[in-house]
Amino acid sequence: MSKPSDLTLVIIPTYNELENLPLITGRLRKAAPEVDILIVDDNSPDGTGEAADKLAAEDSNIKVLHREGKGGLLGAYLAGFEWGLEQGYTVLCEMDADGSHAPEQLHLLLEKIDAGADLVIGSRYVKGGKVVNWPKKRWALSKGGNLYIGLALGSGLTDMTAGYRAFRRELLESLNFDELSAAGYIFQVDIARRAVTAGWDVVEVPITFTEREIGESKLDGSFVKDSLLEVTKWGIAHRGQQLKEIADIAVGMAKFEIDNRSKKRKF
Repeated sequence: MSKPSDLTLVIIPTYNELENLPLITGRLRKAAPEVDILIVDDNSPDGTGEAADKLAAEDSNIKVLHREGKGGLLGAYLAGFEWGLEQGYTVLCEMDADGSHAPEQLHLLLEKIDAGADLVIGSRYVKGGKVVNWPKKRWALSKGGNLYIGLALGSGLTDMTAGYRAFRRELLESLNFDELSAAGYIFQVDIARRAVTAGWDVVEVPITFTEREIGESKLDGSFVKDSLLEVTKWGIAHRGQQLKEIADIAVGMAKFEIDNRSKKRKF
């Protein structure tokens, strides 16, 4: 019997990941030989794109998508999603090139998809999840930020900024990619909140996130400010909608009570 994960594409965006690329693709091919890999390279000046082409020439499960310049992580994933949907994949996954997302744990995400989930997030902060080689200050900032995000949006999720994910194609097809926020890396939160709000089945599985050993992080300081500003705006809108719904219910109950009393008086 076929499963959704039988047609899985793992999207790996790259920019200057020449040393990491063969390591992550090698681990992924060993851990999940049945999945296909799409490397989305943003014209890396260090030769990552050429290395990706060589890997693809040697392995039919590896595909490459070249972009003209450094267009950011959101743009890379959107290009990957669009390519994967056009090719007919039923499950599309996000994975970092730097080794922070263990390919050996991909099966945890795919098993939840096959069990009925629409979006599975590999979480650092759900029970059983952990972070390796992060300074305490960075862990506290990420943990605290995700706590704030979860409370502000009322999502019930512990790690909405996480980038290790598996999607059913139907969920991705339901999104308007042009509406996603490009502020910092907040698009990960944006996608998750839209999925929760729309009633898709969003679940988390515990993963071990390991800080990169080779190369430099692409994250800059503006990420925190830009992200939290966006989340605060969404949170205010979310709470405002909740208050409106509560008010509508209260008005309806009051109207029902008034109508009921009027009927009693007639008798």
